[in-house]
Amino acid sequence: MPHYIAPSLLASDFSKIGETCKMLDRSSADYYHLDVMDGVFVPNISFGLPVISAMRPFSEKVFDVHLMIVQPERYIEDFKKAGADILTVHYEASTHLHRTIGAIREAGMEAGVALNPHTPVRLLEDVIADVDLVCLMGVNPGFGGQKFIEHTYAKTRQLREMIDRVGGHAKIEIDGGVNLDNAPLLLQAGADVLVAGSFVFSSENPEATISALKSV
Repeated sequence: MPHYIAPSLLASDFSKIGETCKMLDRSSADYYHLDVMDGVFVPNISFGLPVISAMRPFSEKVFDVHLMIVQPERYIEDFKKAGADILTVHYEASTHLHRTIGAIREAGMEAGVALNPHTPVRLLEDVIADVDLVCLMGVNPGFGGQKFIEHTYAKTRQLREMIDRVGGHAKIEIDGGVNLDNAPLLLQAGADVLVAGSFVFSSENPEATISALKSV
């Protein structure tokens, strides 16, 4: 099965965002991974609806929007209007997760659920059949450039087994610490989507780095 590459724009140079969009559209990247942080659910604050809306006209690629915010259900329609194709909310931030998943899909987007490193995958048992994507955090959310947490391999295998067992269709996305050393192991464990931020945008040739991840 082919895998998907989702460069995380949080690690890009925002003074050159137009050039970055052109590079990503030329590249073999499949998604734009867009991290929205509120300074409450995670300690950092990133960007939000205006930035995503401004970027949308410049790309036809999938906008994979990862909400690291409290009460994400309040903004579902807003992110649809801004151009999100996939909207991912955190299990830890969603009191009524089943309802939120349904609302995201009813709005015309794919519904994703993200799990922090300490959250076991078994907690998704009752909603996994309704989810389009599960984002496993390979680092603690909030900041880029962190070291990959090795237990993520085991979580990926557990999640793949759960999805296959229930006949689900959810893609498994790994976010945080992804590089060319661990990418093959993550794909072997069952991952479908690799998010890479610092590894891509800190490299001398981001386009070539994306291509290398795509070729794993």
